[in-house]
Amino acid sequence: QVQLVESGGGSVQAGGSLRLSCAPSRYTYNIYCMGWFRQAPGKEREGVATFDSLGRTTYADSVRGRFTISKDSAKNTLNLQMNSLKPEDTAMYYCAAHLSPSRRCAVWWAGGFDNWGPGTQVTVSS
Repeated sequence: QVQLVESGGGSVQAGGSLRLSCAPSRYTYNIYCMGWFRQAPGKEREGVATFDSLGRTTYADSVRGRFTISKDSAKNTLNLQMNSLKPEDTAMYYCAAHLSPSRRCAVWWAGGFDNWGPGTQVTVSS
């Protein structure tokens, strides 16, 4: 399995930017799929973005064009650059991963992820 630790959350005004990072306990190139999910109070968990070992990405419609998921091989991290933040982006953000190429790597398939970080809070004020 993989241990995951998120960082980079915080508070920002609407229109601002934040960059989240996720540090896994093994090399990112040995992890088939990594992604970001979020959950706001009283709402269901939502997939934000995913990145597989071939570099293919998926994004939620609500963040496409504003958020960018990427891997930093030198730092061995998965990153989420969040621009043009909106109050509705306020949530706990979780890094997730799975190791199996037989499972999908997509924001609409959260059930396939079996490794989760503790989360980092993002708060966007209007």
